[in-house]
Amino acid sequence: MSQRHRTTDVPLPPRQEVRAHAHSERHRIHVELNQVANEVSAGLDPDDVHEPGAAWKPVHHHDAEVAKTKLAKQKRSRRHWKTKMWKRRTKMRQERAEAFRLAGDA
Repeated sequence: MSQRHRTTDVPLPPRQEVRAHAHSERHRIHVELNQVANEVSAGLDPDDVHEPGAAWKPVHHHDAEVAKTKLAKQKRSRRHWKTKMWKRRTKMRQERAEAFRLAGDA
């Protein structure tokens, strides 16, 4: 199942090599961002700092447009967490706590 997109024509690099490359890329990104943060905290104006742009980000998707459309669809269909049932339960808990508070005072 995991092999279905692989062909025998193109040999894959060893897994250690792939992981080492990913590690060095993450390290490079971290160092660049850390340098920017140090320059800004040292008092340099943020407008004068050379901030690494979108080019430093690793490519997460083969097709960026497909990823953007999937993300847009995902955002539209996601249900909001604060549903009416949640509101009703919260209101009931508040009323119950108020009733206990009034009973304790009397």
